[in-house]
Amino acid sequence: IVAQHSWRNFVKSKKNSKGLKFDMYSENVPSKLKGDTLIPGELYFLTKDKTDYAWYTTSIKIKEDDLPDKKGVKTILRVASLGHAAIVYVNGEYVGNKHGSHEMKSFVFKKPVKLKPGDNHISILGVLTGFPDSGSYMEKRFAGPRGASIIGLKSGERDLTENNHWGHLAGLEGEKKEVYAEKGSKNVKWVKNGERKPLTWYKTYFETPEGENTVAIRMKGMGKGLIWVNGIGIGRYWMSFLSPIGQPTQSEYHIPRTFMKKKEKNMLVIFEEEPGVKLEAIDFVLVNRDTICSFVEENYPASVKYWKREGPNIVPRNKDMRLKSLIKCPPEKQIVSVEFASFGDPTGTCGNFTMGKCSASKSKEVVEKKCLGKSRCSIVVERETFEDKKCPEIVKTLAVQVKCEKKQGNEQKSDDEEEDDDEEEEEKEREGKNQDLKDREKQKQDH
Repeated sequence: IVAQHSWRNFVKSKKNSKGLKFDMYSENVPSKLKGDTLIPGELYFLTKDKTDYAWYTTSIKIKEDDLPDKKGVKTILRVASLGHAAIVYVNGEYVGNKHGSHEMKSFVFKKPVKLKPGDNHISILGVLTGFPDSGSYMEKRFAGPRGASIIGLKSGERDLTENNHWGHLAGLEGEKKEVYAEKGSKNVKWVKNGERKPLTWYKTYFETPEGENTVAIRMKGMGKGLIWVNGIGIGRYWMSFLSPIGQPTQSEYHIPRTFMKKKEKNMLVIFEEEPGVKLEAIDFVLVNRDTICSFVEENYPASVKYWKREGPNIVPRNKDMRLKSLIKCPPEKQIVSVEFASFGDPTGTCGNFTMGKCSASKSKEVVEKKCLGKSRCSIVVERETFEDKKCPEIVKTLAVQVKCEKKQGNEQKSDDEEEDDDEEEEEKEREGKNQDLKDREKQKQDH
């Protein structure tokens, strides 16, 4: 298909380039909640789509002579969960976290823990990442911890599921106090430089990035959590869940400009689930689609724009039906440079083209002559265009990558642009005629 492609460019905002100064507030970890159930509650039922989080607590009494005394032998806490993630504390100390995946929601958390003689309190924060998104019997999907046990005691494995009482609490303290909003943020005490513990809220202020391009926040250095701008949630982020190539599936998160203030500073609040994050790596970027590409083989059919329907037939719209590579900049922008041009055997995709072995020597010269200084252009994909006689045995491809920018002053329209304008006028005229027919048909039905 003859169609252009665009490549997203991320440019760091100049207004927020000096870095952000954060205040922080850490969640309280409950040690013992009221409850008398013998099994942990189901997480979807507890949260009721009001929050992603719910606390589970239970306690276990350990006799001193039941603790292991052999060197190297440790007690282990085992928690089996149906999903989606869990953050575990023992006696108020952070032990670790674990999560499932999209394909396998359930997982088993298993880590050594330090127990003491007497009462030991286990606190688990069950975490959801959304509702089921496909498949049958969705009302029978379950999540949250379903079993827990202590391994390594002298008396053997201790099951905490059927022999212990469990307490539950849906939601976080910060959510209930709405610390992500300007008014609610005054309900808690923020500190300037503290330990970057798990389950911590971070607050700062930033200026609305310059220009009109799309704004995104780049969450490098962070783990997993939620983001608010001026009290409005922009969603979850998950930087620590890496793809098979060792990268997060997403690093930039869109902030609609309508969420931000034009003259005053904006409040950014982040809830982070994991410890040891690097807040200084966060930055704001402007996103543009100013890198435009075209990739056309010489045996492709002409662009779909060059055809029209007449009754049951599809006929040519223009006299010139030669195959062309069509390039068009975003509104009010024009082509300022040709970053790549090759008529031959190039490979790759937009933003990552690579020259082959049979490229026509005049490839870039021809494209620059046709396109520079124009908002749109077209290049005939033929060997004669590039005076090319190399590699007659292969089907050649024209790969082009151009850079568009906003320019002052008027530009001259090319013949191709005037031709495109005529096509757009024809299209509007045809749409008008179709609308007139629909209106007349409706009037007949009304009568």
